Amino acid sequence: MRSQPHVLGIVLAGGEGKRLFPLTKDRAKPAVPFGGAYRLVDFVLSNLVNAGYLKICVLTQYKSHSLDRHISQTWRLSGFGGEYITPVPAQQRLGPRWYTGSADAIMQSLNLIYDEDPEYIVVFGADHVYRMDPEQMVQAHIESGAGVTVAGIRVPRSSASAFGCIDSDESGRIVGFLEKPVHPPGTPDDPNVTFASMGNYVFTTKVLVDAIRADADDNDSDHDMGGDIIPGLVRGGAAAVYDFSTNIVPGATERSRGYWRDVGTIDAFYEAHMDLVSVDPVFDLYNKHWPIRGAAENLPPAKFGRGGLAQESIVGAGSILSAATVRNSVLFSNVLVEDGATVEGSVLMPGARIGRGAVVRHAILDKNVVVSEGEIIGVDLERDRERFAVSNGGVVTVGKGIWV
Repeated sequence: MRSQPHVLGIVLAGGEGKRLFPLTKDRAKPAVPFGGAYRLVDFVLSNLVNAGYLKICVLTQYKSHSLDRHISQTWRLSGFGGEYITPVPAQQRLGPRWYTGSADAIMQSLNLIYDEDPEYIVVFGADHVYRMDPEQMVQAHIESGAGVTVAGIRVPRSSASAFGCIDSDESGRIVGFLEKPVHPPGTPDDPNVTFASMGNYVFTTKVLVDAIRADADDNDSDHDMGGDIIPGLVRGGAAAVYDFSTNIVPGATERSRGYWRDVGTIDAFYEAHMDLVSVDPVFDLYNKHWPIRGAAENLPPAKFGRGGLAQESIVGAGSILSAATVRNSVLFSNVLVEDGATVEGSVLMPGARIGRGAVVRHAILDKNVVVSEGEIIGVDLERDRERFAVSNGGVVTVGKGIWV
């Protein structure tokens, strides 16, 4: 029987997430609620834990209180086998400065690597929605003999300019790593698609440590994993691509295979939620063979009173719909929709209150937003732009705790 390699997980969770404002006004991007019961960070942590990787450091920085609390409360492990999932805030270990980039975050946290002394290090981002078995990627990395392996998702070449793109040869070695190129490269087996970087990496430990330390001495570097570390290793011939489409997750269907969403903008965040409430969703939250784990709140079941109706929607625990209508929407926990109110194509985060006769359409309401009786949101966008953030796609976003 093949022995399991010693693997340390590092999750990069310090992102500010400016494009998700106002959802990131008071929280880090990985702490943004998603899917009715989760935070964005829960997807990467679920993937790592489901794969059996139980030594994970989550590097945080920007407004990390809610993220640190969520990890500490939701992701506690027994510890008897040495396992841990721990948030690691910026500690200024190398002087009075914060992290200057994702590579610098690891540089300032090298003590974690030295203490654990792993053979391999999985470095994943914390703000994407997907299922993946990282163990399969680790094995592919070991078999390739590369210093780093980069997860690539196949996207149409015509739209690949929005991503960091991977140019690889037939052996899987990366020969070019291009940031948002005008002319994206095709894959060796299909000129019409491109490998876009998913921001997920597997390193042989010595390769990562040497690259991080060399980068720290480069005054011209932005100290970024995707912008500096990976291109440097590509130039040295040490990088390989992992084709995400070959990853097989237990319980997944052919339709859901390869699902991955970057929810870095309000429109992408909104569309990912609409994916969940479609008639036949591609991404299935209910796959018991590869569960996505989130906070389990001590709340009663959802209640539909006096003809309250929800169609093609997700309704969280503790929510009450009283003679109200909800369609094509995601309601998180403890949401109240009062008599005569209508919610359509919207995302309502925990504690939202929709008053009698109010209308909410094509909108995202952050935690504890109160919509007054008879108020209308998402119908008159010109009026809404005077009060709230409205995305390019016309999604109205109301910030945390606002009384409308």
